[in-house]
Amino acid sequence: MADRTVPPSPYDFLPPVPSFTVTSTDVRDGEVMPMRCVSGVMGAGGEDSSPQLSWSGFPEQTQGFAVTVFDPDAPTVSGFWHWVVTGIPASVTELPAGAGDRDGSGLPAGARQLRNDSGFAGYVGAAPPAGHGPHRYFVVVHALDTADMGVPADASPAFHGFNLFGHTLARAQLVVTHAQD
Repeated sequence: MADRTVPPSPYDFLPPVPSFTVTSTDVRDGEVMPMRCVSGVMGAGGEDSSPQLSWSGFPEQTQGFAVTVFDPDAPTVSGFWHWVVTGIPASVTELPAGAGDRDGSGLPAGARQLRNDSGFAGYVGAAPPAGHGPHRYFVVVHALDTADMGVPADASPAFHGFNLFGHTLARAQLVVTHAQD
C-alpha cells in the first residue's frame, strides 16, 4: 500500500480529559502487539487473548471503569472495535491476561463485555488486511463518574462510546501496532 499520513488519535476529537496511567505485562505503548493478542478467529494466526492491564492515578471521584480496544485504521469509515468491557467496579485496578475470553472468566463481578465488531461478546485480536500497512490499536481505560452507564448488553460499541462521552472523568491509553504482510 502507498505511504499514508497517520491520522490523529480518535480521542483528539473529543473534549480533553485528564490522563492517568495504564500499564501491561503483555503490550507496550508504541510497540508491536504480541502474537497471542493477535486474532485467531479472523485468521491472523494469534490466540485472541486480551492483554493484562493495570491502572493507577485516576481521579478520586471515579465510580467505575470501562476498557476498550479500538482500531481506527481499519478499512471502514467507522474503524473496528476489538473489545468493550463496561461496569468494572471502581475498586478494580487490574484485568488479568485472557480476561476477555467469550465467557468473561477473568472479569470482576458486575463487569460485562459487549459484542465486538466480529459479532461476539469478548476480545478479538488484531487482524488487519494483508498489505494494508500497520494499524494502531488504542487500548484505553476510561475512569467514569458512574458505576454503570446503563448501556444494555446488546448495545453496539459505538453506542457505548457515545455514552462514554458524557461520563468520562479521565482516560489512560496504550497504543500498539500490528500489520500483516
